[in-house]
Amino acid sequence: MRAHEAFWPSRLPASLMPAATSLWMNLWVSAARFPHKAALVFMGRAWTYREVVQAAEQVAGQLAACGVQRGDRVVLDMQNCPQLVITHFAILRLDAVVVPVNPMNRAEELKHYITDPDTKVAVTTADLASELALASEALPEANRLKHLVVTAFTDVFDPAQLSPQELPSAWRDWLLTPRALPDLPSGQVHAWKPWIDSPLAGPLPEVQAASEDLAILPYTSGTTGLPKGCMHTHGSIMHNAMAAGVWGNGSAENVALCVVPMFHITGMVSVMHASIFIGASLVIMPRWDRDVAGHLISKWKVTHWTNIPTMVIDLLGSPHMDKYDLSSLVYIGGGGAAMPEAVAQRLLEQFDLRYIEGYGLTETAAPSHSNPPEHPKKQCLGIPFMSVDARVVDPETLKELAMGESGEIVIHGPQVFKGYWKRPDATADAFFEMDGKSFFRSGDMGRVDEDGYFFMTDRLKRMINASGFKVWPAEVEALMFRHPAIQEACIIATRDAYRGESVKAVVVLRASHKGQVSEQDIIDWCRDNMAVYKMPRVVAFADALPKSGSGKVMWRLLQEAELAAVSKSA
Repeated sequence: MRAHEAFWPSRLPASLMPAATSLWMNLWVSAARFPHKAALVFMGRAWTYREVVQAAEQVAGQLAACGVQRGDRVVLDMQNCPQLVITHFAILRLDAVVVPVNPMNRAEELKHYITDPDTKVAVTTADLASELALASEALPEANRLKHLVVTAFTDVFDPAQLSPQELPSAWRDWLLTPRALPDLPSGQVHAWKPWIDSPLAGPLPEVQAASEDLAILPYTSGTTGLPKGCMHTHGSIMHNAMAAGVWGNGSAENVALCVVPMFHITGMVSVMHASIFIGASLVIMPRWDRDVAGHLISKWKVTHWTNIPTMVIDLLGSPHMDKYDLSSLVYIGGGGAAMPEAVAQRLLEQFDLRYIEGYGLTETAAPSHSNPPEHPKKQCLGIPFMSVDARVVDPETLKELAMGESGEIVIHGPQVFKGYWKRPDATADAFFEMDGKSFFRSGDMGRVDEDGYFFMTDRLKRMINASGFKVWPAEVEALMFRHPAIQEACIIATRDAYRGESVKAVVVLRASHKGQVSEQDIIDWCRDNMAVYKMPRVVAFADALPKSGSGKVMWRLLQEAELAAVSKSA
């Protein structure tokens, strides 16, 4: 018996058998059970389960007409909106594979998400379509998109029906500005709205996908090279979709606020798929706005809210907090960064809510650890999640360590991915055998306390955590080297009072550009060429970067110097 079993929720079994069916069946079953129940709420409009399943089948029919077949990868590049959910399930309806893409990515980054998964069809929103078209047309002809499907946010709501509380002025231009369809000389561009307004031209193919078939290909970056696709099956996603619901005492009466992005594994699995599986309602926010969140929780009587701690901190800091009614909330939790103890205490004292922290990775379909709702610990990863065997091992010897010793967190369970797409080398490096089981190496350092709860202690991998977004320095450096003035660049973390950490670039300029390019010029170029959360907020010029005898940049020296400078000035 492991120590954490003493704190296991008595209402739950230790493990869960995931349904053997396609993820599509979760939507279909909920629509059959609750046809008139609100599945999605967005900008004042509620979509019933029947409407969502019908729209998904109509989009699936149009995707099939574009040539999408079983096993094909389809890029889905959107902020949170009903179109994302509908198209996600439309792709699954065809036994095809969803490739979720961060909508903050720019054209230079998007090329990889077209070429690596060999995708020929992408679906996006009008504000992002030009970036995808630009990325596609910059590729060799054989690698380009053949079909680009574009939706406007107003395809699914009427702006005239909205109050300022639901459509703040900062969102109006972004959501309401009409945008022409981009040019795609090498392929066809389609408007999404006629697709859901047109009846099916013929019967769709029978759903055949089962547990072991590939369903989702989310990308994760790492210490070297370009982002890698994580191969998730219907079964690996299904497990955590089911487990997330029961862990939080979920039922069809849940009303979940969905503001964590659904392109990200947490929003996709722990919010979207978990809610669809149990027949709950999803109240969708396209971006974070503290007063919109407060209004929606009050109006729709939200019961469950998964978030990142900075959102809670921001909401509690609103000058309008006294106008919001949070009494409907029965579950609040999240991860990506530790919840400050003072904020967690305020939630408990003022709203009788215990903040439930968890931990997981793209490779583990979100949670591999979570705090039991009945026995949470603050600033803690929690205990191994349902069906999970997690250990702490010596990262060199891979031998299990004793309680309290710091080592690498390793994970075995049905939600663990099947490997990296086209990267057998990286897959082999990520797994090892122990006690007859295959364990995934998280790259995060942690320890286990006397009660069996896991705590993060450090990172084995080189990574920056900016408000819960993982920034991988090697990826940012690779993008920066494309700037004609940059000879060398090293990315490190700098402290940020709000985001926790931010990105700093130490740059060596080419001799031909010294005195002609400013730090702000570099920052502006990065803003135009990479997702905003990756871009350096601070740039420092240097004459040279420290290097080892083998010529490798000694980034740790720069990182330690930065931390020392920040500590000295604090």
